[in-house]
Amino acid sequence: MRPGYVKLVENVALPRMALVRQNFDAQDVDDVARTVHDAIAGAGFVRDRIRPGMSVALTVGSRGLASLPELVRAIVAELKALGAEPFIVPSMGSHGGATAEGQTKVLAQLGVTEASAGCPIRSSMETVEVGVLDNGMSVRIDRLAYEADGIVLFNRIKPHSAFRWENESGLAKMLSIGLGKQSGADNCHAWGFNYVGRFVVEMARVKLATCKVLFGIGTVENAYDRLSKVVVLPPEGMIEKERVYLAEAMRNMPRLPLGPLDQPLASGPLDVLLVDYVGKEFSGSGMDPNITGRPSTTAIKGGPSVSRICVLDVTDKSQGNANGVARADVITERLFDRFDRESVYTNSLTSGVLIAASLPMAMPDEKTAIQAAVKTCESHTPDAITMIRIPNTLHLEYLYASEALLPQIAGRPGVEILSEPVPMQFDAAGKLKDPWPEGH
Repeated sequence: MRPGYVKLVENVALPRMALVRQNFDAQDVDDVARTVHDAIAGAGFVRDRIRPGMSVALTVGSRGLASLPELVRAIVAELKALGAEPFIVPSMGSHGGATAEGQTKVLAQLGVTEASAGCPIRSSMETVEVGVLDNGMSVRIDRLAYEADGIVLFNRIKPHSAFRWENESGLAKMLSIGLGKQSGADNCHAWGFNYVGRFVVEMARVKLATCKVLFGIGTVENAYDRLSKVVVLPPEGMIEKERVYLAEAMRNMPRLPLGPLDQPLASGPLDVLLVDYVGKEFSGSGMDPNITGRPSTTAIKGGPSVSRICVLDVTDKSQGNANGVARADVITERLFDRFDRESVYTNSLTSGVLIAASLPMAMPDEKTAIQAAVKTCESHTPDAITMIRIPNTLHLEYLYASEALLPQIAGRPGVEILSEPVPMQFDAAGKLKDPWPEGH
């Protein structure tokens, strides 16, 4: 039997929606292996730092980087060609349930295995202390990486979803938090996200001075979640050099078609944002606040002003880790039932952001969830609801926009309205039927 409160929304009219395509300026990498080879060969210092037979720990994190398995395989192949004996160290702080087995499993879910990479994966949560910050905070690093003959840092460089600093997600963070495992992540987050950026840099400087970091390989992605650039940075000046690519990554970010075009983040009001899926492969926060304007911390600002956010589901790859769905206002019972407290609570307790482990109102199905968001969005013009539907916060090439929003976005450069606005379609179970273009 359906709950009684469903009667309060079942007659709410939903806006007609049109399919829209955004065209972003983007540079693509056509050949991953060749690009990795050229980047490493072009960094003259690399060959001087690799000795035949030396063991090299390669960091691989928990994020769904574009072309991740291909990148890892190419990097391993280049290290082997130089005579090294590489192995992968899962470098993801507390992710994977903060267990060695869980972190190896996370890599497998991302397509990185010993077979795909062509080298061993050695996973452990054991760390060693390599220094102490001025405030007495311990600086720790994965023992297996520390005991190797050398470390190669590998990570995507991009804006973080919970703090702003000169270095955000990238090589410095991989060194400080990723390789710090549970203890390193705990320490870095101990004072809250207003200090994370500072500690990322301070801990990275200590580790660069005390550990055998050979070089770093960073990737930059474009607005289509595709590989745009591979860069190789020496440990000397790595922190400062990475900042150039962070600025580039910020400019490359996709965005909703709202607000001034010369700003990296969307801005302005929106009645309802409908998100099909949250997931770790889209954002460390599951749902990127750079897109939604709904951060879980005070260390990040900007983005649109959305009255109601409705989320329909969590991806299978996330295995119930719907961390960040708390920033929604309405979800479905399916998402509620798939919410895995073990993984979400581990993330939240480590980061100190307890609000990220909360759950919004859960409605029986997708239709009633959307109706609840529309009913409560406080619009002064209920017949002219502004609503955008996106598949997730990473892939924004295609979206659905409500009829009332079309005049506002029709004249924007790079925006194509692909269909006439039509009523939203649902099946007998209340599941949204309106499809995305094939392959998206």
